[in-house]
Amino acid sequence: MKIFRIIFILVILSGCRPTANKENTETRKAEEAIALSPIEKDLPKMKEEGVLKAITVYSATSYFLYRGQPMGFEYELLERLAKNLRLDLKIVVARDMDDVLNMLNRGEGDIVAYGLAITDQRKKKVNFTEYHTISHQVLVQKKPDNWRKMKLHEIQRSLIDDAIELIGDTVWVRKNSSYYERLINLNQEIGDTIYIETLPGNLDTEEIIKMVSEGEIKYTVADYNMAKVSSNYFQNLDIHVPISLSQRLAWAVRKTSPELLEAVNAWIHGIKKTNDYYVIYDKYFENKRAFKTRNKSEFFSKKTGKISQYDDLVKKYAATIGWDWRLLSSLIFQESKFDPKTKSWAGAHGLMQLMPGTAKEMGIKNTANPEENLRGGTKYLKLMTGYWTEIPDSVQRIKFVMASYNCGYNHVVDAQSLANKNGRDGNVWDNNTDAFILKLSYRKFFNDEVVKYGYVRGTEPYNYVREIFRRYELYKDIIPE
Repeated sequence: MKIFRIIFILVILSGCRPTANKENTETRKAEEAIALSPIEKDLPKMKEEGVLKAITVYSATSYFLYRGQPMGFEYELLERLAKNLRLDLKIVVARDMDDVLNMLNRGEGDIVAYGLAITDQRKKKVNFTEYHTISHQVLVQKKPDNWRKMKLHEIQRSLIDDAIELIGDTVWVRKNSSYYERLINLNQEIGDTIYIETLPGNLDTEEIIKMVSEGEIKYTVADYNMAKVSSNYFQNLDIHVPISLSQRLAWAVRKTSPELLEAVNAWIHGIKKTNDYYVIYDKYFENKRAFKTRNKSEFFSKKTGKISQYDDLVKKYAATIGWDWRLLSSLIFQESKFDPKTKSWAGAHGLMQLMPGTAKEMGIKNTANPEENLRGGTKYLKLMTGYWTEIPDSVQRIKFVMASYNCGYNHVVDAQSLANKNGRDGNVWDNNTDAFILKLSYRKFFNDEVVKYGYVRGTEPYNYVREIFRRYELYKDIIPE
């Protein structure tokens, strides 16, 4: 099967070659036009919209889901950056690595958050932030199949030991990668030919490294920090041959975003002086055990596409209330992080944190049983949905239902009454009723004549709904429907 896959890739590549010159010329012209005229958008506009859109890559180090939790080096840093800028974070997943800079200049995101090597070619298109990591490029090659039975010197003799030994051989990389640029320069430096075969942009570096490990391709090039992480898992790889000198890895912004660049640089300077930054880096690039644990887990979404061990049950009961199962999964994560043993200080128990009275009302006897808990929780959500039939928009209706699930139907009705009284649309949650659920923490508002049920800690339902939908957007980006 591996041989067939290689042949398939070669056929696709060779099949494109007769028309490649014309197509490549047109593509290059289009890309140059985008690079010369990126959209006009800077930090003040982002502040006005309240959102930082960050383009990143779905990979085992940058951004992924593990047991339902969004994680990754770039993701954790972006969370801190967005908080520093007082913006909500929206992740935009790049499906084609070769297109990330064009995505940025088209306005699909405001910043590219990925370890991009700073090169002169890329600097023509974008402005780079201060570097956050220093690395160098290495050759990734496969050890002999029987390497475990061989002595170290025997293994070393069977491998390439210097980049010059690649003359006449072939290395596989993506076309728009810094690795491709480096191999072109290397050919000029050695005065001979290392053949370069290009791979599709939808393959990330880790997937390409895996292809070397499985023998589908012979060589590739990667940044050392990423190659090191992968070699901890794919132990049949060798990454000891350097291909470049040290390079700075950074994020990128449009040339039309100087204020954003200044703000991000100030933040990078600050965070690199803290232990927090190095803890995050070590977590994803130095912690071998954690990386192996994630890769072996069936709940590492990069590998399996699963959110939790309860996916099948969640799909079953999400269908009973007409919800996307990924939305219900996000709510369950918010409630219990998928731990059926979780119990709150108030006595709520299980995956969906059913209160004893609610469980009894829903006919649930054993809240520790995941299926019973899901059955009771979704039955209660269905009951809440029946209370909000007057909300015309289905998404807004779900937000009212969620808020009711969190703090109680009557408190949400109070917030709706306050919204209507103050000239806002009480049938809309976002920026209308949610603003008044927050105000119910203050005496002036919970003593208002239209409020029947008094004080509620409004930040809890407010953040509850926001966090669930924010996580749901992440789940949709990563997990197929």
